[in-house]
Amino acid sequence: MSRTPVLDWLLEEDQPSVRYYALTELLGRAESDPDVRTARRRLARTGWAADLLRRQGPDGYWESRAPKSVQEHLFFLWFPEFATTIWNAVVLADLGLTRDEPRIRRTAERIFDYKLQFSSPINLFYEEVCAVGLTARTLTRFGYGDDRRVRKLFDWMLEDQRENGGWNCQPEAPGTLDGWEALAAFAAVPKARRSRRMERAIARGAEFYLERALTREGRKYAPWFRFHYPTHYFYDVLVGLDVLTQLGYGGDRRLRPALRLLEEKRRPDGRWALDRVHPDFGDGPPPHLHGKLTRLALEKPRRPSKWITLTALRVLHRVELAT
Repeated sequence: MSRTPVLDWLLEEDQPSVRYYALTELLGRAESDPDVRTARRRLARTGWAADLLRRQGPDGYWESRAPKSVQEHLFFLWFPEFATTIWNAVVLADLGLTRDEPRIRRTAERIFDYKLQFSSPINLFYEEVCAVGLTARTLTRFGYGDDRRVRKLFDWMLEDQRENGGWNCQPEAPGTLDGWEALAAFAAVPKARRSRRMERAIARGAEFYLERALTREGRKYAPWFRFHYPTHYFYDVLVGLDVLTQLGYGGDRRLRPALRLLEEKRRPDGRWALDRVHPDFGDGPPPHLHGKLTRLALEKPRRPSKWITLTALRVLHRVELAT
């Protein structure tokens, strides 16, 4: 990819996560490149990741204290949405943080301690795919993909894939475009480390999205056509494009309607805006949320977004490489 004003904007040093991905994924720089190494060293020191880590407690979680009862244990790390530990961890994994950072290791240890104990009745091994997929993706990106507890999460997602090829956070319901977390978790696993069962599940899951052109499922749902970050457990077209192109489907013609939408949303200056901050429920009444809602936002809505622009350019670059 050639240097442009937009790419120069992404390469600015204020957000080392954006700079790191722009260097490696858009410009093709190797991990050994001095600029890449510098950007990676700065991930936890400045920018969005540093802001999130600054609010982390000394024990590795964002809650004010550890749970004191079974009921508190049940909701610990997850609720209230979206300010507690798992939501911060998902974003930190997206931003490129790994277990090399001691504060990430502490967070991962708390997730293992409180949600992934084989002997505990309170664990995620057979939970809904929204929680399982987010946890599996996050821990894999942190560098724990070979841990047997993480592998068990992937085993459950393989078992939970529905007959139509998708997934659903509701039991016994057919797959839905909203149930994207499993496919995104599989995308976090390097191709060389995927089992045959994973590859078959990915192929079926990708076909589920492609045959629906990433958007067609019942009535037109406005939030799917707006771009967001963090995405939490919500779906939109950019989420679908990002996951499908990561998995190698950038050359599939059925992506074209979604890619046209992506191009239509590009601003005259070549950037993309953050449309909304989640939760974005459209025009309907919001569903029940557990406790007081605290929005987690990195950038201001309706303004040019470095993260959305980076994601859009990564998608387009993968498409170009695939065609």
